[in-house]
Amino acid sequence: MTDARINLHADFASVIDTALTALETAGSLPAGLNRSAVTCEPPRDVSHGDLSTNAAMVLAKPAGTNPRALAALLVAELEKEPRVISAEIAGPGFINLRLTDDAWRGELALIASAGADYGRSTMGGGKVVNVEYVSANPTGPMHMGHCRGAVVGDALADLLAYTGHKVIKEYYVNDAGAQVDVLARSVHMRYREALGEGIEIPEGLYPGDYLVPVGKALAEEFGDKYVGAPEGEWLILFRTRAVAAMMDMIRADLATLGIHHDLFSSEAELQASGKVDAAEKWLRDHDLVYDGQLEAPKGKTLEDWEPVELPLFRSTKFGDDQDRPIKKSNGAWTYFGADLAYHFQKAQNADALVDIWGADHAGTVKRIKAAVAALTSADGGVAKPFEVKLVQMVQLLRDGEPVKMSKRSGNFVTLSDMVDEVGKDVVRFTMLTRKPDAQMDFDFAKVVEASKDNPVFYVQYAHARICRNIRKGADEGFAPAGENLSLLGEEELALVKLAAQFPRTVEAAAVAREPHRIAFYLHDLASAFHSYYNLGNDRPEKRFIVAQDSAMTAARLFLAQQIGQVIRNGLALLGVEAAQEL
Repeated sequence: MTDARINLHADFASVIDTALTALETAGSLPAGLNRSAVTCEPPRDVSHGDLSTNAAMVLAKPAGTNPRALAALLVAELEKEPRVISAEIAGPGFINLRLTDDAWRGELALIASAGADYGRSTMGGGKVVNVEYVSANPTGPMHMGHCRGAVVGDALADLLAYTGHKVIKEYYVNDAGAQVDVLARSVHMRYREALGEGIEIPEGLYPGDYLVPVGKALAEEFGDKYVGAPEGEWLILFRTRAVAAMMDMIRADLATLGIHHDLFSSEAELQASGKVDAAEKWLRDHDLVYDGQLEAPKGKTLEDWEPVELPLFRSTKFGDDQDRPIKKSNGAWTYFGADLAYHFQKAQNADALVDIWGADHAGTVKRIKAAVAALTSADGGVAKPFEVKLVQMVQLLRDGEPVKMSKRSGNFVTLSDMVDEVGKDVVRFTMLTRKPDAQMDFDFAKVVEASKDNPVFYVQYAHARICRNIRKGADEGFAPAGENLSLLGEEELALVKLAAQFPRTVEAAAVAREPHRIAFYLHDLASAFHSYYNLGNDRPEKRFIVAQDSAMTAARLFLAQQIGQVIRNGLALLGVEAAQEL
């Protein structure tokens, strides 16, 4: 397999590094300078050149010299590289490089040889990253409140795997809280209904018809054994069966989006195993939990506030604004206490953790980050990296009007409803067309609209156009070929320059934990392709298939083929199949 990480941008980062080493060897630059802040990237303004480096800017001060003076020395070294036409100093000391056309033609050939691996890298070094996402309460089918976080988490996990990380896709099953007792009581009502009893679901229970099959299965297995029995005799059984049935439904719903987790961790099992108690003991042994009293909430007076001694985690030691209780006054674990133990468990098997949460949990981010920092560094080590990515809710619209009803549940739109209507690929790509922490509208009509204003269509249409041209070329006796790439000029190579940014975009997205960057990039690439394609409307000599020029046609079809490869690679990272035709 071609080492796809040896792309043009990575290659020129090495060229710059070699030039800096040459200056060290010559005594023009002190040895041992930290070069980690040195970058090699396209300049913001394409008129400034092909690549830009800040090397002189970031190294001048530690080297005890002037940025422009250091830049002049570096320019002299960089101009020795055969692929560099010119190296120019800009502003206070940036260096802009202009490359030969052959350098870009070489990148086009690299895309062809790397194929599906173009953009893949070993940046992660095999480090294990646990990505926990979805983790919806097991009380019903997946609905649109879960969809965006599910897609963001899954795309991020795939992005990290693509960049050389070992990834654990995890789902935390919240099966120990009061909500699962409510679920069990709701299923008991459906159980009685299945045995012929007329029921009316009371306020506070789950009314969805999705519980009817669960009640029916219990009725078939146990008959009327639990109809009039005390709750204590059936609650645990009904809770266990109901949670199992809901998790089967949730797995099936997620599968419609192409989402499959590696690990499902049960909160109930975590607590039953004693791991929460063990985490508390560990924290006490390290003086991170103590028994104390919380301050009265703002607005409370001594008359209506009774202080209670609780086990408190020293979260203020790690940047939180107050210490947090891990147990309630009745001895039950707080959500924070259980989450603390759960993250302690995850950290045992991973080098880094990422949680994808709904934006409504923003208030708990600081304390859980403090807990993870404590748990992973208290023995004198360095805290394991831990990030929480917040995802805003999605507002569903149909022709501009909010959607409130579902054909299946009666009170919410299920994930499977949505996928059935518009398709997996549309849902997944659309969920990544905005930053996760930004509000999003999902209009059923607009996301399937054949318009350049619809990013899903726009990207897919670019790939379909490429496939259509290659098929048309084959029908007329032309095939993509890389032998005459010297025929490609400035306008064609502008496409190559944008395609060549894919590997660095992938790495930057992985570092930032932001898979939506890939969707944004694909839209830019598709836009550039469409713009070039449309040149042929007024200038026939710019079409991909020029009947009277077989060499040019072969070269342009080769160009189109590689742009299509990059689009496919990007879509695959997002879990989206590239359309062959539209």
